Amino acid sequence: MRRLTVLAAAAALCLVGAGCASVAQWARETATPTATAPEGEGEPPIWRDSEAVGVPWDGALRAGVRLPAEGEHHITWDPVLRTVGNRPGRRWATDTTIRATLEIAEAHRRAHPGAPRMTVGDLSRRDGGDFGVRFGAPGHASHQNGLDVDVYYPRADGRERAADHVGQIDRALAQDLVDRFLARGAAVVFVSRETGLRGPPGRVQYIPHHDRHLHARFGPLRGP
Repeated sequence: MRRLTVLAAAAALCLVGAGCASVAQWARETATPTATAPEGEGEPPIWRDSEAVGVPWDGALRAGVRLPAEGEHHITWDPVLRTVGNRPGRRWATDTTIRATLEIAEAHRRAHPGAPRMTVGDLSRRDGGDFGVRFGAPGHASHQNGLDVDVYYPRADGRERAADHVGQIDRALAQDLVDRFLARGAAVVFVSRETGLRGPPGRVQYIPHHDRHLHARFGPLRGP
């Protein structure tokens, strides 16, 4: 039913003069995936030299690389559908962001063999640009040029899914992830003050609505 609704909306937008190609892309990215559309999720990334255009809150992504939905050391989480396995259109970034994310996931697991795989949320759309509420509430004000990545804090119960609240977080493992993103070159890591996570002032920043995931941003943060 949701798929039919999305397709109907796309058709209506075409009739009123919106670009059908861009509408079709919107429909693909917002539709709920079906069991009859396998994504080849075990395949490795297709590496290419990427370019982050503009800034994370006003930018685009050229020649992006898609993060696999899961791997030996990571899984992905769809924050809108609240399911393991984020949709393909939500997990693109620059090649350097993807490499850093995968390397951190592997190093974290090797340092903590009993830990759950790192849970990655949204990155950017395939070509970057707006990733707002029309792609699912609450949407993102940034995540526009392949330099941002959301990572859900490890759960104390070891389950491989996003935590529901701060009380479920394994703070020691979560702090390890913050430290590793900083060491790997993240320009800033956003967390919620309620998590109790720490880091160098300016590079670890406290903002609301980050009590379930950290938001790492890689640089350089150049203008358009």
